[in-house]
Amino acid sequence: VHLSDLDWNRPGEQVIDDFKKGDVVRAQVLDVDVEKERISLGIKQLAGDPFAEAGEIKKGQIVTCEVLEVKDGGLEVKIVDTDLSTFIKRNELARDRADQRPERFAAGEKLDARVTQFDRKARRVTVSIKALEVAEEKEAMAQFGSADSGASLGDILGAALKARTDKK
Repeated sequence: VHLSDLDWNRPGEQVIDDFKKGDVVRAQVLDVDVEKERISLGIKQLAGDPFAEAGEIKKGQIVTCEVLEVKDGGLEVKIVDTDLSTFIKRNELARDRADQRPERFAAGEKLDARVTQFDRKARRVTVSIKALEVAEEKEAMAQFGSADSGASLGDILGAALKARTDKK
């Protein structure tokens, strides 16, 4: 079994430590080369490919993520209802620099983020909370006013909330 055929998510160098000589393993036959008298086996193929089973995730989509681990440089997260995990860098945790602190999150916590990259071939998915906040702000500005009017987002949303309250 080649190192690349051990696990979908972890590098073979890490996974190989889980095995020792004499272990009985299940594997799938990937190739039979009669001329070279070789059989290629794969262990990871017994479990489904997380990228193939990711469904209709695409760039720009908003997804819910569960925090797996909080690190100094950001968050290790898993996209809910998939087996895809990714890392959100510190600078992608919030639009405001003061809120870009990984320690404000806890393992097990759920959060929403926008998919900024989804590449099945490269087996890479990237999500960003910052991109979601920026998109929501743009949407609010388009819906309730323009940046040219001199009004801040707070003024615009405050007026919209006041109008909504007055209706009730």
